[in-house]
Amino acid sequence: MGEIALPIDRFPVPDEELVRIIVVTSLTISCILITAMAYSSAFCLISSQLLFIPIIYAAYFFPRRGLYIAAICSFAFQTIGYYHSYPDSLAMISVTSEAIFFIILAALITFFNERVRSGEVRYRAIFEHSQIGILLFDSATFAIRTSNTKFSGMLNYTPGQVNEKSFLDIFLTPREKSRFLERIEKEKTTSDFETRFATKDGGSCWVNLSWDHIDANTVSCSVMNINGRKIAEKLNNDNMMKYRQLTESSPTSILIIQNGFIRFANPSFVAFLGHTVAEITGKSLETFIDPGDRENLNEFMAQWSQKIPAAQTRELRFVTKSGEIRGAALFTTAIRHLENPATLINLVDISEKQRLEEKILQDNDRRRGIIITVAHELRTPLQPILGYLNLLISDPEGFGIVADTKKILERCLASVDRERQIINQMLDLSVLDSGKIKLKYSTFALAPMVRKVLDDGGFGTKADLTVDVGESVMITADADRMISILDSILSNAISYSKPPRKIGIIYRTGIDDRQHHIAIRDNGIGIAPSQLCSIFEPFQLADGVVLARKYERLGLSLSIAKKVVQMHGGDITVESVVNGGSTFTIHLPKEVQHDA
Repeated sequence: MGEIALPIDRFPVPDEELVRIIVVTSLTISCILITAMAYSSAFCLISSQLLFIPIIYAAYFFPRRGLYIAAICSFAFQTIGYYHSYPDSLAMISVTSEAIFFIILAALITFFNERVRSGEVRYRAIFEHSQIGILLFDSATFAIRTSNTKFSGMLNYTPGQVNEKSFLDIFLTPREKSRFLERIEKEKTTSDFETRFATKDGGSCWVNLSWDHIDANTVSCSVMNINGRKIAEKLNNDNMMKYRQLTESSPTSILIIQNGFIRFANPSFVAFLGHTVAEITGKSLETFIDPGDRENLNEFMAQWSQKIPAAQTRELRFVTKSGEIRGAALFTTAIRHLENPATLINLVDISEKQRLEEKILQDNDRRRGIIITVAHELRTPLQPILGYLNLLISDPEGFGIVADTKKILERCLASVDRERQIINQMLDLSVLDSGKIKLKYSTFALAPMVRKVLDDGGFGTKADLTVDVGESVMITADADRMISILDSILSNAISYSKPPRKIGIIYRTGIDDRQHHIAIRDNGIGIAPSQLCSIFEPFQLADGVVLARKYERLGLSLSIAKKVVQMHGGDITVESVVNGGSTFTIHLPKEVQHDA
């Protein structure tokens, strides 16, 4: 079968150029000689027409150099014409006109030839360097006439190997070939046709074809490699299948919410609510939320639509089909579902947890009630005992009490007073745990308060005190509570220190620091690292049994102090070295948010 000669195939090689130079030179010399002979024999009919041959040939194959050939021919023609026409001025003008016409013709041919060749070069560059495959095939036989390297490389062939094939031979299966033939018969122009080609090694390559008829016999086809995308889609589909299997067998409830409506619910969520899948899918999530939590839900969902990172979890109450209220913790993740933004929700059933928390709260309330009742019952009989002991000690002679008996009574009084203090601490701790206590904020100078605590507690007689607190330091807090906290920590420091006792009270803060820091340092027995986490627990001491007996303390004061400081928005920390002393630091916020 004959092949169509395309402009893209015309690329001269050096041998061809040499032949053309010889031809142009031969034609030029021959035509000049023939023209000279024609003039000399007075046969002027072909004198100028012959020179068009080398001029046109040269201008076509050598656009720039063709102008030189035209100039040579013009000069030779004009010289020969002048020689035979002189002194006929009209004949000489005619000769000059024809010579000028040679130059104009060569310039026109050169101009249009360069335009055409420029277009060919651009077409060739696009054709060869295109990022998609391009080929031309016969519309009747489907024989591939030409193709670029992108197309042949797509199938692991060389361009020559591809051009030897029929376009129909590269389809992977007869089914793919049949689909193509059916499509091209119906549509002469197509911009999106996905199919599979067979590669040289027998593999498959997904492609997207677009074709158009250049003329009645030739079809131009562009081929885009979409194999990577198809592989990714297959992997994604496989992952989706695995994900669906995982979600359906997951013990955790999973939902996909899109535009506020449930698009997917796994069996665990279906069982959680007691509804069927049909009763859940397509419904608003709000439908299944307890009315008291719907405002909370709307606030939570508003964060998704505004693309604000949602909270790590949100606890909501759901209403089951039977009317039971069940609690769940919601964890959200932004995903895409069916190519559109959606929210994946994992729900953890916390109904049992909430019931346990309620039971714990009830048990705590009951425990606090028992402690308060017992404390009151214990404190009631202590009051008359304290009164009688004070009365007897205040007038020993009147009651006939000797010195030894008085010492015994004083020890009894100290023990009873200590028991009274323990009972009062138990009551304070119970009230703090209930959360019913209210702080009475005021702004006061710290230094005078520290001096008052030291004086009232007689700490100056018990230890060597060092105070480093500026007179200008002002604190906003509950003054009475702060006095109690300082007294408790100082008492603790002195009780656990050995003579000579050295206690330091230091205040520190910074310009950009948002907290006050009041440190109380002692030179006591210290606390082991393993016990630091438990010393603020109620009824705990650094060395429970031994120290409770040795220092006659129950371990409530530190727990009370820490709870009060935390109510202020602060904390108490401790640093300690065994046999090297401890430093308790009270951290209080400088800016306090409290009720007026």
